[in-house]
Amino acid sequence: MAHNDFVSVTIVTFNSGRFIKRCLESVLAQRYRLREIIVVDNASGDGTIDILEQFEDRCQIYYNEENVGFAAAQNQAIKLSNGDWVLTLNPDVLLLPNFIQALVDAGQFDSKIGAVCGKLLTMTSHFEIPEKPVVDSTGIYFNPMLRHLDRGSQEVDNGHYLQYEYVFGATAAAALYRRTMIDDIALDGEFFDTDFFVYREDADVAWRAQLMGWKCLYAPYARGYHVRKVLPGNRRALPAEINMHSVKNRFLMRIKNISPNLYWRNWFSITARDLTVVMCCLMWEHTSLKAFWLLGRNLPRVLAKRRRIQSARRVDDQYMASWFQYAPVSKQAPKKMTRTLSRSETAKT
Repeated sequence: MAHNDFVSVTIVTFNSGRFIKRCLESVLAQRYRLREIIVVDNASGDGTIDILEQFEDRCQIYYNEENVGFAAAQNQAIKLSNGDWVLTLNPDVLLLPNFIQALVDAGQFDSKIGAVCGKLLTMTSHFEIPEKPVVDSTGIYFNPMLRHLDRGSQEVDNGHYLQYEYVFGATAAAALYRRTMIDDIALDGEFFDTDFFVYREDADVAWRAQLMGWKCLYAPYARGYHVRKVLPGNRRALPAEINMHSVKNRFLMRIKNISPNLYWRNWFSITARDLTVVMCCLMWEHTSLKAFWLLGRNLPRVLAKRRRIQSARRVDDQYMASWFQYAPVSKQAPKKMTRTLSRSETAKT
């Protein structure tokens, strides 16, 4: 399947000197030629800028004077882009050569597919690939406690996740978004909510897109590698600011997107998790208490966003509730799509 849609690759760097050269080289080596590459640097101080200067003849590089956060910098890059599709990419991702082509082919099958994600596998911070392949993400899902997790994370890749499936959303580490969807669900020109600053902004986009009736497709033949720094269980190894934003954004995302019906269905699981989060902040993680002050200060603006999102939703409560399960939820893609795309990928090998 050959398509001529233009793809914009948008990358945000912040002290990404260890990764960015290899990442950009993998994008430049893509077999899909109709692309532009836009990099926004958030005032790195580790030598990232010196590396980016080497790519100024092949990429559009923009240097911010301060760190405005991942969400704002991605919005900046998206506004500068011209593509029919936008591939958001973390600098610690390495793409295999057919990654973009496989995503675009899959996304073209249905105009209601607003996001497409592939199979990301783990690699070390030195870009070393483990002898046994381990899954990083095949899309994100939510459980009834409102935790969003990566489907398949840390599982040994034994050849599973080979079917085209609809999933709740895509990790923005490597997510292809349809321009039409970006424009449709953006609020005041913001695709990613800048109140998030960093972390969970992709889950918020996925939830909002689902409310607006857009689909996210998992394409198994689009493959890459990702250095995963944030995992359940390694919270103590993360910077205090990241943990604070994690707490803030958990509640921010819910205030904006959850319906009373969905809350009532899962009230016990949600409340139990909320109490755990609050108690941990009160007893041990005092630096994250700032999250609740930020929520309170910005509550009127957040509630205004909620009113706009809920008034524009296009799906019912039963549909949304079907996604919030303890086991990862996926929904089979139409057989015609699977046959067509699988034949196309087989012909390329």
